[in-house]
Formats: sequence, structure tokens, C-alpha cells
Amino acid sequence: MFTAGNTMKKNNSAMTVDADKRVTFDIERIRGDFPILHTMVRGKPLVYLDNAATTQKPLHVIDADQRYYHSQNANIHRGVHYLSEVATFEYEKARGKVKNFINAADNHEIIFVRGTTEAINLVAHGYGRKFLSEGDEVIISAMEHHSNIVPWQMVCEEKKAVLRVIPMNDDGELIIEEFEKMLSPKTKFVSVVMVSNSLGTINPVKEIIRSAHAQNVPVLVDGAQAVSHLKVDVRDLDCDFFAFSGHKLFAPTGVGALYGKAEILDRMDPYQCGGDMIESVTFEKTTFNALPYKFEAGTGNIAGVIGLGVAIDYIRRVGMDEIETYEHELLVYGTGLLSAIDGVRLIGTAKEKAGVLSFVLETVHPHDIGTILDMEGIAIRTGHHCTQPVMKRFGIPATARASLSLYNTKDELDALARGIGKVKEVFHS
Repeated sequence: MFTAGNTMKKNNSAMTVDADKRVTFDIERIRGDFPILHTMVRGKPLVYLDNAATTQKPLHVIDADQRYYHSQNANIHRGVHYLSEVATFEYEKARGKVKNFINAADNHEIIFVRGTTEAINLVAHGYGRKFLSEGDEVIISAMEHHSNIVPWQMVCEEKKAVLRVIPMNDDGELIIEEFEKMLSPKTKFVSVVMVSNSLGTINPVKEIIRSAHAQNVPVLVDGAQAVSHLKVDVRDLDCDFFAFSGHKLFAPTGVGALYGKAEILDRMDPYQCGGDMIESVTFEKTTFNALPYKFEAGTGNIAGVIGLGVAIDYIRRVGMDEIETYEHELLVYGTGLLSAIDGVRLIGTAKEKAGVLSFVLETVHPHDIGTILDMEGIAIRTGHHCTQPVMKRFGIPATARASLSLYNTKDELDALARGIGKVKEVFHS
């Protein structure tokens, strides 16, 4: 984790972490596992700093995808032939890997979805439409991704419920005292992000959950930006739901997982209907399948789910503690570099942060920053990052965002700093 007070210094002491906590893994070996990192962009080595949007994929995951289509391809749960049995086995093995990765109590608490967005929609419709009533209140935060705003807006509008928002301070930290004041007998659900995609803030979700549960209010945690950077234990958090996307975890796109406590999932209605989520169908009545299949209508992304399991294997081999320590070192180093550049203002300076460096440069639009950096082979994200309310809160239209992962290096952050220098030269900033 990242302490903002240690990063505003410009001296070398701000560029390091505790010596006894330095990582032991071989960064060059890790980079060798990701073939795309050796790409040349406009004649220059790729510097990929857009990991909050999507992470790159290791050879282990790429090979698993090819292996599935080459020698395992079949539909799951429905066939008695060999290929179907193999595919089903690998698919359900991946469910067990997800369960162990986030420390869920049982495999049937893991529902495969297309990603965090679908997971949140599943809960908003499957739980919200069934249990919210007129005058009830749902609490989210001011730093939510659009995918954790719009579904709740729609359900609240339909049920005539009220959507309330936890405010944040100028550092991009939630004002927990205000959240505590919001909780009341009217509060029926809380849905908050664990790590902000546009600010990097690590929210005190365990504290939020504890306060909500004191009022018997269930909590969903958006873990999309957390699972590849921080160790997650859903039973320690005691969250009722936890959602994440595979593609931000070195897995394929179009796959993710929703964890839900079984007793709550059992009470919910299905979000989608079709094959595999039914027990029996007549024209008069349909009964639904057991968990987790009740929420897995149709043929899922079988190759993607298997790839997600392989990605989790990869992360566990590297080690979440080692990843967190290494990325923290990169974040401190990068924060020091960018803070030392005249005209750069970091957006999001929370005391607890993950590897996101969002910034603005006076007189230069973020899109222009991104364009010039691209000419240097540097990939960052520019725009509102699907968090328009965050941009409004800070009085800016957009930011330039460099986001870190386990395969990034200090040399790449040096290249980013040099690239920003070229932006300043072009715009005489």
C-alpha cells in the first residue's frame, strides 16, 4: 500500500520502500512470460501503462486458450462424451481455483459472468428488483465506475428508491464519517469499489462492510481493480458479494466472476433465463437449477473460464505478497518522478493507493498527452475513465492515467517522465 506523505519528497529517499521487503522475483523472467511486451511501437519498445483498462496475458494463458480449442472444445454439463467431460472438468476446476483465490466458502458461491459489469447488473436486478421498495435507499460512493452507478440508478428509478452517494475529499478518499451518517433503517443496500480505477484509492471496505452489517445491510464490493494488486479474502471482508473481471487479472476478455453468500443467492431471482439455469420446464411452470447454475444461463465463455483459472495459477506462483510489494515500490518511484515535473498535478493522492498515476498537465489536454506519448511507444489511458462524476468532483474534463502491473519497471516510468518532458516541449508548457 502507498502512503502519500512519503511521495511528495523529491529526494531519493522517496523512491524506495523498506529494504527488507524488496521483492525477490525476477522481473526479466516475468516480462519474458508476456510476449506482447516485446512489441515495437513506431520503432520504439512498447511501454505498456494501461493496465487498469486491461492487463496483458502470459504465455500460460495464451497456451491454455489454444489448447482448449485444439483438443478440448465441447459444450459443458450436457454431454456424456469424452470431450464434454474434459471441458466440464476443466471449467469446474477453474471455479475451484477462483473459490480458493478469494477464499470463498464453497464452489457454488462462485458464478461465472462476462465481467464486473455483468456481475453488478446481476445483483442490481436479481437482488434489487426483488427486495427494494419505494422509499428505500441504496448507497454507492462518489468514485464509482459507471458500471456501479447506472444499474443502481435504473433499479432505484423502477422501484422508486433513492440513490445516495458517499462524498470524498480533495485527496480522493471517501469521507467515512458521512457514510456512517447516511446509514439508517431506510438503507437496504451498499455497493462500493475496493480500488478506484481513476484515482487508485484503496477504500476501507472492511470498515464499510462492518458498519453496514451493523444495520443488517448487505454489501457488494467491486473488486475489478483490486484482485491483481491486493490479496482478497471475501470471508475476512465478510462482504455479501464480490465482483471482478478476468481481463484485469491476466485472463482473457469476456469472463469474470461474482462471489455471493449462498444464503443470499438462494433468495435472489435469476438475472437471465435459458439453458443450464433450469431444473425443469413446462408451459405452465419452470423451476430453477441449484447454485451456481441458477445464474449461468446459456453457454458461457468456456475457454475464457479455463484461462481465468490458469491466470490465477500464474499469480499464485508469482505470489500476491511479492506483487503487492513490487508494485508499491513502482508506485512510490513513479509518484516521485511525476511530482517533480513542473506543471504536473496528480489527481488522487490518498494515503492508501494502488498502482494508478492519474495526472493533468497545465494547458495541455490529456488526449494530446496520450497522442504524443504514443509516438514514443508509451501506452496510457486518457479520458474520464468511465468515472465522469470523479472528473466533475475535481473540476477537470479528463486525466492522463498511467496504471501499473507486475511486469512494469522503473525504466518504463523513466520513459514516461521523459515522454511528458517531450509533451511540455511541444506545447511550450
